[in-house]
Amino acid sequence: MTPFITVLKALSEETRFALLELLLAKNLCGIALARRLGVSEAAVSQHLKILKEAGLVEGQKRGYWIHYSVKRAALKQVIQELERLTRRSAISTRQCYRLETKKKSHSGKEVKTTCCGPCCEHPDKLKGKPQDCTPVQIKECHGDVKKHPREGEKKEGK
Repeated sequence: MTPFITVLKALSEETRFALLELLLAKNLCGIALARRLGVSEAAVSQHLKILKEAGLVEGQKRGYWIHYSVKRAALKQVIQELERLTRRSAISTRQCYRLETKKKSHSGKEVKTTCCGPCCEHPDKLKGKPQDCTPVQIKECHGDVKKHPREGEKKEGK
């Protein structure tokens, strides 16, 4: 499991998220966290263990108690990774991923499929029938091809 997935799993639980919110406001010990959240100290301990393993929280011994704090740099890395992910998905490739794939039909026969159906990676580029697409639209969706991949295909069942 990648460290980023570990962090996301740690953040996905409501109590752990609430712990982070409390610790972002102030460093607190386990007892104070348990009281503020209305859960047992053992539960807080388990949640803090997961947050520490994910690299989001650290503890510092102060006398008899351990006070916990958020590793803000680690939290900023999570934010940066999510922002990078959204930028990457916004700049997807211009070609359909499902172009020229093979799959088995319900009868067990292998069927060659192309894109530009309701599953198209670029549904905003769909403009009616394949023969109605302009060369620019075809290039944007399918790359450098001579004609639309679905042009001239017969509909199944007809």
